Amino acid sequence: MLHLLRQKTRTTNSTLRPQRLLLFGLLFLLAQTSMAQREREMYLYDHDLKPYYFGITLGVNLAKFHPDMSSRFLEDDSVLVAEPKNSGGFTLGLLATARISDRFQARFNPQLQFFQRDIFYKLRYPEGGGETELTKTVESVVVSFPVQVKLQSDRINNFRVYMLAGMKGDIDLASNARAKRADDLIKIKKYDFGPELGVGFNFFFQSFIFSPEVKISNGLPNIHSRDPNLKFSSVFDKIQSRMIVFSIHIEG
Repeated sequence: MLHLLRQKTRTTNSTLRPQRLLLFGLLFLLAQTSMAQREREMYLYDHDLKPYYFGITLGVNLAKFHPDMSSRFLEDDSVLVAEPKNSGGFTLGLLATARISDRFQARFNPQLQFFQRDIFYKLRYPEGGGETELTKTVESVVVSFPVQVKLQSDRINNFRVYMLAGMKGDIDLASNARAKRADDLIKIKKYDFGPELGVGFNFFFQSFIFSPEVKISNGLPNIHSRDPNLKFSSVFDKIQSRMIVFSIHIEG
């Protein structure tokens, strides 16, 4: 009797085993289907059809002078080193984007930029027994007007990559080019312009788009208003602007 009971139990367990496997398989399939449906849920699915939309920009920047040394620097042995350094600042801006096609968009991103540019000097003969190493700082408040073309990839659920290229025009509100004295610093012209290149990412949420971006901005003209009477300025001939901007755009 006991032998028959054991055999029946084994038969029952062997019969239930495929059913359990089937049940677990169905539960796993349902779970995977549910996750896939959530992953395929697209926020702002019709956003690409908008003819235009707006946003705001918050960012930080690294600014630097790119100089060409003058012949006086080679002839004058009092200034041994004049080396520009990267200095930080921050950016506030507005953003307007217009649709050109499924791939291309036009973008206008006026910004107010606050930053400083430092130059490290090493002197052989400091005046009045002063320092042999010092750093001069040129502060700027720039209104920038970038116009760009944006090339974007296909959306992968709620994610997208884009690249941009364009031109910018800058007005330095803190320019000291017309000052009679510049506290022995460097005189910088008021106007600048140049190309911009960047890459960014769109993350789509239910009510907005979060877009981190990095951009390289180079000035083309000579922004140095050379004054031979300024010791720390006369060692430079031509100066161009260089900047890297890390931005976060919030778009609607």
